[in-house]
Amino acid sequence: MTSYKQKHAGGNQMPFETIKYEVADQILTITLNRPDKLNAFNPTMQHELIEAFDKADADDNVRAIIVTGEGRAFCAGADLSSGADTFDRDARRGPVRRNADGSADYSDPQVRDGGGQVTLRIFKCLKPVIAAVNGPAVGIGVTMQLAMDIRIASEAARFGFVFSQRGIVPEAASSWFLPRIVGISQALEWCYTGRVFPAQEALEGKLVSRVVPADQLLDTARTLAKEIAAKTAPVSVALIRQMMWRMMGADDPMEAHKIDSRGIYERGRSDDVKEGVSSFLEKRPAQFKNKVSADMPPYFPWWDEREYK
Repeated sequence: MTSYKQKHAGGNQMPFETIKYEVADQILTITLNRPDKLNAFNPTMQHELIEAFDKADADDNVRAIIVTGEGRAFCAGADLSSGADTFDRDARRGPVRRNADGSADYSDPQVRDGGGQVTLRIFKCLKPVIAAVNGPAVGIGVTMQLAMDIRIASEAARFGFVFSQRGIVPEAASSWFLPRIVGISQALEWCYTGRVFPAQEALEGKLVSRVVPADQLLDTARTLAKEIAAKTAPVSVALIRQMMWRMMGADDPMEAHKIDSRGIYERGRSDDVKEGVSSFLEKRPAQFKNKVSADMPPYFPWWDEREYK
């Protein structure tokens, strides 16, 4: 376990119990840090991951995020130390609110899936997110990755949407994310069978973009993150991330055209665009000044946030 002193060294780390939060070269590395439990997901990790993404979005020095696991696993899924009651909300959190007829009031926040709260937060993130999958990633260990932009796997990685084998259903909003990433047929095959499969099958099924030797995993992820951090405009990247993800649910390309047009208009008048064009013509690296914390365009956000109800 990293000491409090180590976590504060240089002012670029944050104290957490179940994750490490380390910023270097404008890249935040979030490491799931319960190696003795194969980084199993618990409520503390849920809240700390949400807090970490909150901090990352507020920090203009963070240009890209890498998520990986400590030790030999990425995340072995939910912490099953509560045994058969692991997924029983009433047993673990106390009875949820009831309707007059005695049925559960599903609008009670106590009903909400913790993994889904994490992926919804990642979905809203304004920085590129890269999963560096170093070992087994099962259940929430794989579904949390679906809201991340790019997944790179070690040859030692294993994946499993094991919910059907545990008598439950997929969580973390994965029924929205997974078919969009890999297609409906592949998504159903993996979720129907619940089998654990190797990195090569994940690559062939489009779940990951590449598979690399274990000792090259973090270097590969960092090289990609550094390319983003060094060469791109932060506000443009933040807008691109939300444009791509949110247009996956649009019902007509006109919706994309509307947002593209607003973006071209607003960014076309910005100091960043002047710098981008000038640096290209002058054959020098661009120095983009606009900040995500202060310079997002007035049309952002262009969507209405959904409520849990």
